[in-house]
Amino acid sequence: MKVILLQNVEGLGKAGDLKEVANGYARNYLVPRQFAAAATPGLITNRTQRIAAEQRKLEKQAEANRQQAERLNEVTLTFRAKVGTQGRLYGSITSQDIVAALRDAEKITVDRRTIELPDPIRSLGTFSVPVKIAPKLEPKITVNVVDEAGQAAAR
Repeated sequence: MKVILLQNVEGLGKAGDLKEVANGYARNYLVPRQFAAAATPGLITNRTQRIAAEQRKLEKQAEANRQQAERLNEVTLTFRAKVGTQGRLYGSITSQDIVAALRDAEKITVDRRTIELPDPIRSLGTFSVPVKIAPKLEPKITVNVVDEAGQAAAR
């Protein structure tokens, strides 16, 4: 008997899967507990449409991620910081600072956890900071750190 799973069933499948099971298993266990419904032509059509809608949604999200990645690749942020001896900052530039600058200057909103900055930036120079938008999609933002007078140190 073909059934469409309404919930995740351990050892059988996930919700929405179309499965072939024994008649007794379906009649006596899956259907009474509302784990599954008999696969009628209407339910199969509904399932197909739901899968297609979910696929379109995933494609739309992937396109939005790609566009945001292209936009982030073009971004250059400049931070002015107070500098001590040997080009060391009197503080640091963190992922939270980068997120705030993106939001204010470029009107781009990203989560601070997506910024792949292993350690805060503590020196003058130009840095390439990756942003993890999606798997296999990591645009790099250029971050320039200059002293308050406006001169960048050679790195």
